[in-house]
Amino acid sequence: MTTRRSFTRQLAALSGSVTLGLTAPLIQAAQNTSAGPVASPGDWPWWRGPSWNGIAAAGQQPPTSWSNDQGLAWQVPVPGRSHGSPIVVDDHVLIEIADAARNVQSLLCVDRETGKTLWETVIHKDGLNVKNNEKSTMASASPACDGERCYVNFLSGDAVWMTALSRTGSILWQVKLSGYVNHQGFGSSPLLYDNLVIGVSDNKAGGAIVAMQRDSGKIVWRRDRPAKPNYPSPVILEAAGRPQLFLTGCDLVTSLDPATGKTLWEVPGATTECVTTTVTDGQRIFTSGGYPKNHVSAVAADGSGKLIWENSARVYVPSMLLHDGVLHAVLDAGVAICWDSATGTELWKGRLGGTFSSSPVLANGRIYATNEEGRTFIYPASRDGLKIEAENQLGDSVFATPAICGGRIYQRIARMEGAVRQEYLVCIR
Repeated sequence: MTTRRSFTRQLAALSGSVTLGLTAPLIQAAQNTSAGPVASPGDWPWWRGPSWNGIAAAGQQPPTSWSNDQGLAWQVPVPGRSHGSPIVVDDHVLIEIADAARNVQSLLCVDRETGKTLWETVIHKDGLNVKNNEKSTMASASPACDGERCYVNFLSGDAVWMTALSRTGSILWQVKLSGYVNHQGFGSSPLLYDNLVIGVSDNKAGGAIVAMQRDSGKIVWRRDRPAKPNYPSPVILEAAGRPQLFLTGCDLVTSLDPATGKTLWEVPGATTECVTTTVTDGQRIFTSGGYPKNHVSAVAADGSGKLIWENSARVYVPSMLLHDGVLHAVLDAGVAICWDSATGTELWKGRLGGTFSSSPVLANGRIYATNEEGRTFIYPASRDGLKIEAENQLGDSVFATPAICGGRIYQRIARMEGAVRQEYLVCIR
């Protein structure tokens, strides 16, 4: 029988990119127009999944029914309080940890099949004493992995740091992105491009976007950012015929050349504080924010500065999905809604229930949306109205976004066990 490990070795051998004597689930491909790493179909190796857009790889058939008592392949208790989403690469599931009991921030790696802890590496000590928004944590980002190394961003004390680790948990290098004056928290995830890893540290004192060589941490380019609070993860998308690095917030929609950091274009079109990661249909990018105004907008990706459409929906924390010309969103207040992406015409909206921080994920034509109380609503990504096919309750609290890959769902949840809140990393089979 061909195992997952031997399969990814075969894939790596075909591409000529075996690394570290392990496996190479992420390979460079000539057809990848954004020049970023390419994910193995069975992995979820960075924030928002294999294509950076919240959509699982084609052919996935994840479960649609589970509960606290059935459907779980494994569940493992994890220390502390953290809202960072898991990633899945080869045989590993990785999540960030902030553990106040030990006063540490760390990266935890567990076995994908069993949930057994393989290693935990402490990255920062004594940096948790930061006043946050009540929904924020000191480990609210996702790691990223290129098959050879893992990358994590942490706000620790008064600065944001990017750290690279080996696949066995050894720290390889660490770079300070900038000082940080905290307002609501920090949750921006690392972004991979070509031989670079890119991090953002927007904050009230003026942060930076920094691109470093993945192997050494050497800074290749750096751009100062406005002195305004802002929270999105950067993303590189193919739009208007070229790869563009997009950032929204700080009252701007910004497009940079990911190789050089040079501004391609920058226009007003977002509010000050944003959280969501943008998506594109190749012609427009879609921004959303929540302070000082609620907004969803479509901005031309060709640099013309044209605001194509805008509305006042509050899609502040959960990132949006784009599918077949339809922009799907879940409002923070628990309403599913979608618009025609070209015109902004509202197609339908319907109440799910609860409050949402986790971003919805699209898999096998269905949207999986989980509220803060741990209830997941599953419904088709359709233009024809909200038709909830399933509702599943797991745990008492969920803020992280699930990773859906290999026919399974990997999620960070919390349960109240008496008066104690205990977090778990779970695999739904």
